[in-house]
Amino acid sequence: MTRVVVADISPILYLYLIGHIDLLRTLFPEVHIPAAVHSELCHARTPQSVREWALAKPDWLSIGLATAIVDSETASLDDGERAAIALAELLSADLILMDDRKGVQISLRKGIAVTGTLGILDLAARRGLIDLADSLDRLKTTNFRYRPEMLEDLLTRYRTGN
Repeated sequence: MTRVVVADISPILYLYLIGHIDLLRTLFPEVHIPAAVHSELCHARTPQSVREWALAKPDWLSIGLATAIVDSETASLDDGERAAIALAELLSADLILMDDRKGVQISLRKGIAVTGTLGILDLAARRGLIDLADSLDRLKTTNFRYRPEMLEDLLTRYRTGN
């Protein structure tokens, strides 16, 4: 069974920055992003190498159109997060890739399963695709925001095989 996966910008951005963007293709045959997220990936403030990658658009990345409805629940989210949630609802997605806490909470309330950058790295490590400690060290060199105890818990689980 093919899973329908929708992504917000952050997991794509950080996986690209740490050299693991191909994990998305390995783990999910196709990833859908809304046009708003593609625009964010191509924005002048985004690192040039990421912009070039997004403009070349790999064949496993699908850009979808979804009108992000601003309501009281999503008003605090940025355009990309709102559009990702709207696209996930439109496609009846099985999973949304998102790191923003508020966006994650809203997605879960809407019945959409969520994982973020750390969850993707955890899944890849459990499948033997990456060395988790090395990947987390690379992630620490970016501006990815995390609670240190989250990384320690993840590493502990990885090392003990839980």
